Amino acid sequence: MARRPPRWYFSFRSPYSWMAYRDLLEHYPDVADAIEWHPCWEPEEPVQQQLDSAGVRLPYVPMSKEKHFYILQDVRRLSRERNLTMTWPLDEAPRWEVSHLAYLVAEEQGLGREFIAAVYRARWENGQNISDPEVIGAIGKELGLPPELLAGAHEDPAVRERGITALNNVHRDGVFGVPFFINGFEKFWGMDRLAGFAASMRARAEKAGDRP
Repeated sequence: MARRPPRWYFSFRSPYSWMAYRDLLEHYPDVADAIEWHPCWEPEEPVQQQLDSAGVRLPYVPMSKEKHFYILQDVRRLSRERNLTMTWPLDEAPRWEVSHLAYLVAEEQGLGREFIAAVYRARWENGQNISDPEVIGAIGKELGLPPELLAGAHEDPAVRERGITALNNVHRDGVFGVPFFINGFEKFWGMDRLAGFAASMRARAEKAGDRP
């Protein structure tokens, strides 16, 4: 069996994923270019029913109030350490498929990285509602794509099928949180494990006589 490429799972929902993304590009750009990028999100009910029927289990659990308060403090502390100015968004009725399925379309158009940067900036720096198709459409326009192409991605049956495949990868890899990094049989969960993942990538490349 061929060894699967190294990869990481990210989510637009998670502030830890956002900061890991910033750290990855700033400190380990060689690693960022050598790995696959996979989105991870909570599906809406129709998709969840399809996943349930296929035996796909995603390990999402409701967040306790205590954990939520801790994350507010922790993210504030970590963002200060990185000199990041963030705006905590208000998610009254989040629909994570809107942004994550749009990513699949942007990636297909060769603008996946640019889309990620724009969505993270919109959500965590400008406090915008990325569950709003109009916000995603505006990002598409910013990237030079037809706004309706990204704004309507979550309603396109073909894109939704690709989304199911993406979530199946989440299940297959045993991803239980983001950011999540995988190199061969080694798994690294959390932004504080990014350095270890990068080291394992570079060690692997040196052993092969190459660089990431």
